[in-house]
Amino acid sequence: MSEVANQPVGQTIEGRYRIVRKIAEGGMATVYEAMDDRLSRPVAIKIMHIQLAQGPHRAQFQERFRREARSAASIANPHVVQVYDTGEFQGLDYLVMEYVHGVNLRREMSQEGTFTVRETLRVVGEILDGLAAAHRLGVVHRDIKPENILINSRGHVQITDFGLAKAASQATLSSTGMLLGTAAYLAPEMIEDNRATPQGDLYSVGIIAWEMLAGRVPFESDNPVTVVFKHVHEDVPALTAVCPGISPLVSDFVARLTGRAVESRPDNAMVAVSLLAELNMHLGRDQLMFRAAERPEASFAQGAPLPLAGTGPVPPTPPTPLMPPEPPAQRKADAAKQGSAPAQTTTPATGEATAVQAAGEATTVLPEINEADAMAATRVMPPVDQGATQRIDRDGNAFSAPTPAVGGTTSFIEMLREDFDEQSAGATAMSASPSASASSSSAPTQAIGRVPAGPTPSTLPATEVHAAAGDAAKPKKRHHRGLIAAIAAVVLAGAAAGGGYAWWYYLGPGSYWTLPAAGDVQCATESSCTISGANAQDYIGTLNVAGIPYTQAEEFSDDVPAGAIVSANPSAVGSRISKRSDQRVSIVVSKGVRQATVPADIKDPNSASGKDPVAALKEAGFDEAAIEHDESKDEYSLTVPEGAILTISAEPGKAYNHNEKITVTLSKGLKPVQMPNIVGQSQDDAKKALADLNLTANVTEAFDDKVEAGKVVSASVDAGATLKWGDKVDVVVSKGPQMVTVPNVVGQQYDDAAKTLKDLGFNVQQSAPLGDWTHIVRMQSVNAGDTVRVRDENGTPTTITLTVA
Repeated sequence: MSEVANQPVGQTIEGRYRIVRKIAEGGMATVYEAMDDRLSRPVAIKIMHIQLAQGPHRAQFQERFRREARSAASIANPHVVQVYDTGEFQGLDYLVMEYVHGVNLRREMSQEGTFTVRETLRVVGEILDGLAAAHRLGVVHRDIKPENILINSRGHVQITDFGLAKAASQATLSSTGMLLGTAAYLAPEMIEDNRATPQGDLYSVGIIAWEMLAGRVPFESDNPVTVVFKHVHEDVPALTAVCPGISPLVSDFVARLTGRAVESRPDNAMVAVSLLAELNMHLGRDQLMFRAAERPEASFAQGAPLPLAGTGPVPPTPPTPLMPPEPPAQRKADAAKQGSAPAQTTTPATGEATAVQAAGEATTVLPEINEADAMAATRVMPPVDQGATQRIDRDGNAFSAPTPAVGGTTSFIEMLREDFDEQSAGATAMSASPSASASSSSAPTQAIGRVPAGPTPSTLPATEVHAAAGDAAKPKKRHHRGLIAAIAAVVLAGAAAGGGYAWWYYLGPGSYWTLPAAGDVQCATESSCTISGANAQDYIGTLNVAGIPYTQAEEFSDDVPAGAIVSANPSAVGSRISKRSDQRVSIVVSKGVRQATVPADIKDPNSASGKDPVAALKEAGFDEAAIEHDESKDEYSLTVPEGAILTISAEPGKAYNHNEKITVTLSKGLKPVQMPNIVGQSQDDAKKALADLNLTANVTEAFDDKVEAGKVVSASVDAGATLKWGDKVDVVVSKGPQMVTVPNVVGQQYDDAAKTLKDLGFNVQQSAPLGDWTHIVRMQSVNAGDTVRVRDENGTPTTITLTVA
């Protein structure tokens, strides 16, 4: 017993488990790496310490060993270390477990210090997934801590040490009079009420998450009793207090797991998994990549907040909603209430109200414009220039023209002449005639601007002009010819005005909208500026304000972030959109990078996806160029069929960008091997030679007159033949020459005696020197009771002579 306990390396347990090396030593047992010769796979064997096996509490520790086997063996989950076998060898209990290549979480935490939110939630999610499988069976782990969380070579979590696990209805902390578990991770009810619950496991998980994010446990002390006291009487501090900048959603989730009251935590790990899934849906990239930096010890002791290792850009403040334009009826009512108060208009340059009318000045009364025009006017009208007249056309587009030298109402003909260089001989006459003024006042165009108070020569009839100039009070007589000329001028001016308006409405600026620029797109020159890349929601708001019609479509884009404009027609700023042909701005909005989901059953070699993983990834939507499969890295496997997945860099069932690189390694199936020559070797050497080639020996024994006992007589496969891993070879091992103890046949009838000896394989001869009178055997050549070979080395039966008389 002491030899196994102290020097087990090299020993074989149950003729099957060959111990290779020591891995680790704990309070109850030592763990070794071993080889299961029967299944040709590495395993971990936990052997109880000899002092416990011989101590006063042997029964309790043996029960813990056996409970661990039962608890873990009943849980089928990839995040729980599996137990294969259990037994007792020379008085020491042992467990045979899955061998995990990797390290425990404690070592990772010691090296990393702190983890990102994404890394932490992934580890916590896999721990909860493993615990959920246990909680479904009513099993509580009771000792969740970083030392019992293994991180395998693929980076996934596996929970081990179910030695404290027990049915939830029976679970307490008492075990051989000791408090089991680690103080830093014990739930309050486990300490205070000696009661273990599924919520207690969740509390321990929450403390692990807190420690991974903050770089330390929430309660620290050199005295474990102090730590235990704090768990019972103090709330776990919020992560937002020690990790400034961390998402409050993450802090709330951890706080939910570490609530002091049992009822404040999720009922079990299944509920916690659902909460975690919901949390992940609400976290952005910057929140997931948040990581707190470790603090210097001085600041740590003083409780200074953790400095941030880096956070993403601060989200922009949502834009202030655009104020809707005031309805015309409301404007009239407000004007009536204000009386002579100065009129106010809003300029987009400053957003402040600017007085259009000052005391003692006259203002032009404007015809009503519709609400859409008013909305457009408030958005596109530039600030009033001191040396220009501000005008708004019938579609709400503002433009400036030089202010006339003599103040007064500007006629529609003058607007056309100033803006479109339309020269007309009758235009001047129109601007000075009452008829022209009347015509102007009825046109659907407004002139807004500062005008001096009082009548001016340009706005008065001809008689008043002469009176103002000091001419005779009596008007001059006009000839009919002058009247006809004036009428003709008016007619010509009207025709020019009508033609100019028709051109403006059908061909000029009144016939189209101009595509506005996007505020969030920077361009080198205005001529080459497009709206591609602009925030679609903001830009569509601009189009709505301007009254420009549009159509919207969506498509995936590898280059343009989701919600931004991929393309538009027209796309160039300043492009014209016709009002007369129902033209619209066509906008294509990015849905972001197209996602594809890795088939959930891709690792199942019996599924359609598992039989051809590369084709399954392509069918799922991943780019062929993104799927990396290097055949030279494929490996042979005893358990995975040829062509099935050995390793994959992506997680089955998870969505990724369609162009994200995914590396797969496939199985080449069973490796071909050459049959070794084992004839004449000892049984052990022959079995080892076959096992080294992953071949299985099916051993039978037979007597052999030439081959000594224990040596291989024959094999079912000739040496040099090609086999594959896992093939069986029938091996015949010699039991040596057949030996028989000769019976006493003296006194028997010769025929009976001869039959007895022949049945044993001997050759019988008769000798009758005195004649065969009685046919009774009087002598036998080999004494009764002697053990002799049945055959010699050549296979000739041994001869026994019987003498009769």
